[in-house]
Amino acid sequence: MATVLLLAITACESKSESDGEGAPAASTEPIVVGSTLSLSGAFAATGAIHKIAGEQFVARLNAKGGLLGRQVQWVVRDDESDQAKVSTLYEQLISQERVDLIIGPYATPNILSAMAVAQRHGYTMPHHTSVLAPLMTYECQFPGWSIGPKPNEFVPNQLFDAVASLPNPPKKVAILTNQNGSTDFVSYGSQSDQTGAVSIAKQRGLTVAPEIRYPPSTTDWAPLAAQVRDAAPDLVINHGLGVDPVNLLQAMAQLGYKPPLMFSLFPAPGPPLGLGPAAEGLLSVTIFEPNKSTLDKLGKEATEIVEEFKTRATDAKLPYTVFETQAAASWTAWEILVAAVERSGGLDQKAMCDKLHSDGADTTFNGHLDFDPAVHNFWRTTQQIKQIQSKDWVTVWPADRAAAKLQGPPAA
Repeated sequence: MATVLLLAITACESKSESDGEGAPAASTEPIVVGSTLSLSGAFAATGAIHKIAGEQFVARLNAKGGLLGRQVQWVVRDDESDQAKVSTLYEQLISQERVDLIIGPYATPNILSAMAVAQRHGYTMPHHTSVLAPLMTYECQFPGWSIGPKPNEFVPNQLFDAVASLPNPPKKVAILTNQNGSTDFVSYGSQSDQTGAVSIAKQRGLTVAPEIRYPPSTTDWAPLAAQVRDAAPDLVINHGLGVDPVNLLQAMAQLGYKPPLMFSLFPAPGPPLGLGPAAEGLLSVTIFEPNKSTLDKLGKEATEIVEEFKTRATDAKLPYTVFETQAAASWTAWEILVAAVERSGGLDQKAMCDKLHSDGADTTFNGHLDFDPAVHNFWRTTQQIKQIQSKDWVTVWPADRAAAKLQGPPAA
């Protein structure tokens, strides 16, 4: 917290400098970016990734001269993974501290809270990870991770297409859903479009059993694990967050059970690898994994970013130091913010929003992005499916972009 306060104090001191005649020394003022992140609480394991990625991005940006010839400072507050605190903190950043720019927090509920404040004040807000497209109605919010305008259709169909390619594709699936907004949306859709993994599985002729919705506060995973074991599905789908899949896999292991295949929607990337054989074969979504074949295509700068992140994450004692989909989404959100400032030539919020709509943004890990307010600025998706193979995440689907072949259940 001391670092955060120092950033804020330094920013205020810089803003008060003058040229000796009472006029503000605009050319030397820092541009201050405000945000919150979940540095404690339920989302902390993933929030730490976004903090390191953001610090790295700002450092590299300043080394290249900053924005508009001015250095950039990032003031980040800990929202404690609490949606209510997010609103209060963004209100303080904008109304009291008068930050020049904002960037969104981590996790869809928090992003929705921040978005409401941004809309009230007319701020342009890039953000990292919200996929609940129908609720992202503010025209000046810009996602750094896109599963298209209908992720409730895209995610299940991509997964079912992938596993259908296996020699013995699943016929029976279990679907366990965290009742958080984004994960529940992918399973069940919205009030106006009740399409999701459950309905799509049934349309494809798959048996769904068990079908479970659990609260985000779940701590006792044994009953859920027992229901899955007793149903004996071919594929377990956990539309969960953070360490949900770890808790579920551990609970199943305690029962002496491991599902033939398992998919987790938004896991913290490191903890599943710590489970060893219990997590081997686990599937998830990704927009980027630093597999050699992928880095070879992206080139030198992407490789340098990946290597520097690993060094910073190691120094911060993160349990998982790989620059992967969460870090890439964070990096993309920062690049969108920079594009807004540079293309508009200033800090006018409406001008930045308009320029992103007209010109889009160029990004390192997702290429050129176009933003159409008619689909809530959700760009053409680059999402792939990854799998834990030999204690590492590798992209496995679609086949033409995969770094390894999708592996099915081991032979009996």
